[in-house]
Amino acid sequence: MNDDNKISVVINTYNAERHLQQVIDAAKGFDEIVVCDMESTDNTVNIAQNNGCRVVTFEKRDYNIVEPARQFAIESATFSWVLVLDADEIVSKQLTGYLYEHISKPDCEEGVAIPRKNYFMGKFMHASYPDYILRFFKKDLTTWPPIIHASPIVKGRVIRLPRNRKDLAFEHLANDSIATLNHKNNVYSDNEISKRRDKHYGIGALLVRPSFRFIRAYILKGGFKDGVAGFIYAVWQGIYQFTIVAKIMEYKRKQND
Repeated sequence: MNDDNKISVVINTYNAERHLQQVIDAAKGFDEIVVCDMESTDNTVNIAQNNGCRVVTFEKRDYNIVEPARQFAIESATFSWVLVLDADEIVSKQLTGYLYEHISKPDCEEGVAIPRKNYFMGKFMHASYPDYILRFFKKDLTTWPPIIHASPIVKGRVIRLPRNRKDLAFEHLANDSIATLNHKNNVYSDNEISKRRDKHYGIGALLVRPSFRFIRAYILKGGFKDGVAGFIYAVWQGIYQFTIVAKIMEYKRKQND
């Protein structure tokens, strides 16, 4: 197999010891595993090294999101095809086989968006499936902006895997608690300010954006199928949007003082 038909897996980490062994075990069918660590203080690096992964370090500085490390991680990969994983995402054997089959085809697409199965309160969330994320691509044709929730930019064609092929989807192990969601919402919404500071939200946005996100998650995307967990999840989607809009309004007022 020449290098054009090899795949590097890149795993971004910071204090990721909880699920990392499972993630690495699932990714061992690929040609290389690179762990890009943001100066973890737990056993993350030891776990990676003990499993034969190549470890590279990205200075954490005052970053509290992963996106600033993405491009460095991609550039650290050896091979021309890269699969990016978070340290709580499991890749299936079916997906591994599919990706190798994909790159073996002449004139194959340069990027593949992969569905992800998410969980909350122990339940699979219909409201957040297929949750497509663009994580597989040609290394030299891809750049990843260092802003929160950014997707990589691929110079080429991108396809989506069929949503009904759940066997190809990432398994997201996060299953966050309410306390964790509270923390993430606060951190992520802070970072959304720099991303959206040119937006001009009126008071109506405090009602419309949260309401739409709740309706989208609970009704349009089937969150009602998930009982109480689905309702709470949909409300949380609305709370996140409310928090973003409120913080941007607060930021604008401070700028004008």
